[in-house]
Amino acid sequence: MAESDPAARPQAAALPALAGSRPSVIQLVFREKGALYAAYIPLLSEGGLFVPTAREYRLGEDIYLLLSLPEDTQRYPVAGKVAWITPANASGGRTQGVGVRFPTDEKTRVLRLRIEELLGTSISSSKPTQTI
Repeated sequence: MAESDPAARPQAAALPALAGSRPSVIQLVFREKGALYAAYIPLLSEGGLFVPTAREYRLGEDIYLLLSLPEDTQRYPVAGKVAWITPANASGGRTQGVGVRFPTDEKTRVLRLRIEELLGTSISSSKPTQTI
């Protein structure tokens, strides 16, 4: 799966924030397991996802995800924090965006297990990803 393949990327749509200091809301839809693999961050102990976005964020900033997984009709709300930033024009042609760390709560722990179940053994693959 080439990084330039649009089908290999999650679809992110920013929803307007309700007030100036509220976290931004991003709807993230993964239609394929390959796109989920490329975005999932197993190195973060709580889990996390890469979110392609041109919006400027700061480390530690709150970000609210509405997450849809492949083969799953449920939408998962995640109140995460920006854990790293890939700027525009990053080396290696990496996609601009942010890494979002999942919170340490039971709902998100179940979500992390669901993602890892979907990815199965591919989670330990050496294929390149959008993540660290």
